[in-house]
Amino acid sequence: MKNFLAILERELKSYFLSPVAYVVLGLFVLVMGYFFYNIISWFDRISMQSMMMAQQYRQAPQPVNVNMMAIRPLFHNVAIICLLATPLLTMRLFAEEKRQGTMELLATSPLTNWQITLGKFSSAWLFFLAMLLVTGMLVGLLFFFGNPEVKPILVGYLGLLLLGGCFISLGVLFSAFTENQIIAAFSAFAVNLVLLSLGWLSNFTSSTVAQIFAGLSPIEHLDDFTKGIIDTKHLVFYLSFMFGGIFLTYVTVESARWRGAR
Repeated sequence: MKNFLAILERELKSYFLSPVAYVVLGLFVLVMGYFFYNIISWFDRISMQSMMMAQQYRQAPQPVNVNMMAIRPLFHNVAIICLLATPLLTMRLFAEEKRQGTMELLATSPLTNWQITLGKFSSAWLFFLAMLLVTGMLVGLLFFFGNPEVKPILVGYLGLLLLGGCFISLGVLFSAFTENQIIAAFSAFAVNLVLLSLGWLSNFTSSTVAQIFAGLSPIEHLDDFTKGIIDTKHLVFYLSFMFGGIFLTYVTVESARWRGAR
């Protein structure tokens, strides 16, 4: 545990000392703010139209659900942003170590490959959590526009955190494959895009194939979370996906250490 925490602390410090991390965080919040502004503007127009129609027909205005009409679309937009942002968070984790030649030092240290892999993954996941917490300030503004339910918001953020963990596990894996950060980021982004496309393809195929495609896409599993529903099958999928990415990263690091020992 001590060695794991040492790796975690080291990687977190490198994030907060790296300008790339702040650029990613700044762009993430900027794009998030843009989507938030547009969704709130649309929500405000829908609310005004509902009130005007109620006055015109002398009826009680129909309540507009903030969670369904504003928060759910916002969470889905955040999921797309995560697809773009997470490869930038993970591209340097192993690739930079290889480029600088410090991977050999880690390989000959008392650290195990599991500790190295989990420490690097956890650091990226915690930084991603910090990014989500920053967006919480924007979501908090929605309480001025209505009375959103807190539970669906918290469950939605849980879904985003798990979704980000899946993307990060893939990013760490591709970073372990190469010493070039650009290749690592582009490869992770390409696979993320393929996984996103699987959900889209499910809309144009037969029911059986559609279910298979939708089941393989991490973003498709987010929908129930945005409704405030925690389904065991989605939790199992996300955790299994993350474990698979982490395990393959461990195997990659282990094979590199084995080849270096020969």
